[in-house]
Amino acid sequence: MAKTDPRTVASLLREYAHRTSLRGDNPYRTKAYLRAADSLAALSQPLDRIIAAGALTRIPGIGDAIADIVRKLHETGTHPRLETLREEVPAGVMELFTIPGLRPDKILKLHQALGVNSLAELEAAAKADRIRPVKGLGASLQTKILQNLAIVRSGETQLHLHKVAALLEHAILSVKQEHPELSRVEIAGDFRRGCELVADLALVALGKKRTAIEQSTLRLVVTDKKHFGASLLETTGSAAHLAQLKMYAAERGFALKADGLYRGRKLIASATEEEIYGALDLQFIEPELREGRDEIERAARRQLPTLVRDEDLHGILHSHTTASDGTETLEAMAEATRKRGFDYFGVADHSQSAHYAGGLTLQEIAEQHREADRLNKRYGGKFRVLKGIEADILADGSLDYPDHVLKQFDFVVASVHSGFKLPKKEQTDRIIEAIANPLTTIIGHMTGRQLLRRPGYELDVDKVLRACAKYGVAVEINAHPWRLDLDWRWHQKALDYGCIFSINPDAHSIRELDHVHWGVEMARKGGIPRDRVLNAMGLTAVLAHLSKRKSARNGGNRHSPAKSPRAA
Repeated sequence: MAKTDPRTVASLLREYAHRTSLRGDNPYRTKAYLRAADSLAALSQPLDRIIAAGALTRIPGIGDAIADIVRKLHETGTHPRLETLREEVPAGVMELFTIPGLRPDKILKLHQALGVNSLAELEAAAKADRIRPVKGLGASLQTKILQNLAIVRSGETQLHLHKVAALLEHAILSVKQEHPELSRVEIAGDFRRGCELVADLALVALGKKRTAIEQSTLRLVVTDKKHFGASLLETTGSAAHLAQLKMYAAERGFALKADGLYRGRKLIASATEEEIYGALDLQFIEPELREGRDEIERAARRQLPTLVRDEDLHGILHSHTTASDGTETLEAMAEATRKRGFDYFGVADHSQSAHYAGGLTLQEIAEQHREADRLNKRYGGKFRVLKGIEADILADGSLDYPDHVLKQFDFVVASVHSGFKLPKKEQTDRIIEAIANPLTTIIGHMTGRQLLRRPGYELDVDKVLRACAKYGVAVEINAHPWRLDLDWRWHQKALDYGCIFSINPDAHSIRELDHVHWGVEMARKGGIPRDRVLNAMGLTAVLAHLSKRKSARNGGNRHSPAKSPRAA
């Protein structure tokens, strides 16, 4: 039979992974299969050529064992164990794996107890209230299924930023190996625009001939040097931005086409994006801003901000250690942060209400503070561990330590970790009460959303942002790629109100410290400049800022507003 293409092999490997998980196999093995399937889906060269070259194990996530499965799937379109597993559960059950947070054991229970064999049957069962009475399923799962069916419909083919980064990194290497004649390969599409979820995996390469190659889920546009900028602009998008830019050009006697900017039949600019925007007398529009909002009007008035960059950040705030639910000690996290070139590390382990995450007792707080003092003495002022806490916001808006405990911290991140289903007004009032507390420094992951997993809770974001500006509380851009909260679409409104931001990795391991990059991407997409970011302050400036807030909260009116500083 004909050999199977990479996209089909990826789909078969995902099915293999899901079916083994229904058997109760090792969940880490299941994740390994799924990672390998993602890598296969983004291949930029034929799979048979990779196999013939013995290069399967060079693909991210594919070791010897998975390589054997992939070869079999490629050669025959199936696998002996896959065929055995298919006899146990109907094909339609695999659709249920697209529901965020629906575990394999629940999927099996839905199939066995209710005969659910497809998404349509799952939705019908939930709407008919058939899931709630079943032991082991219940009302909560039924509600969650109905909510998450909407997420599936809106983001069926989208991937998280960090996953796409790995896929595109491999795709670039693959393109260069397969096409050594291409001298330059650039990322385009959704990823270049910093979209929080990516559907369009695209590369633009420099070659002698202009062509477009569609392979699996990857789009490769090859163009010559003369037209490289035009091709990069066109392939980056967004569709709304390009449509508006073409209209703007037409109103001024130009024609913007896929191969460049024309006046009549004469090509005016095409080699670089800068040339094209410049010929239209526009300030250069960074890729992250190209969403068809007001970026062209602002560029015409030279009013686009200089966006924050990774190198503008001087420190990291809101990270966890083994004291709560992290995997590394305070010293290890601080050292890793220092070695990355930062000036300070703000630890913010979970507070006492977060029993599920090993929240800190008063004794554990004292122990952590002694450890921070020891490290700071060793660093001798060249690096600093800041003593923070991620305090739970309780149902009434209070924080879950008394004031005399909270005053011991350099900073406090106030976050919601429970009561997600409160009505909108109650949820909003609760968070504003926490913001009005002078002991609060940062409001953490404001809406509680998890991308492709759950929507945020009901909240009047506008009202909360106004409160943050009033009381000088920083709005967190939680950089964990599953969160990326606050959504970038609210950033301009926050800027207009006078808010400052804090770009935090919410790291639970050394590796996750690097998530801060995704927060910077979201800040750039929201149009945030460096001087509105708390942790873009140098060590001296941030210590002065925190000290000023601490002095005010130790002696001031509990609910007195504080002026929002500009980062220095």
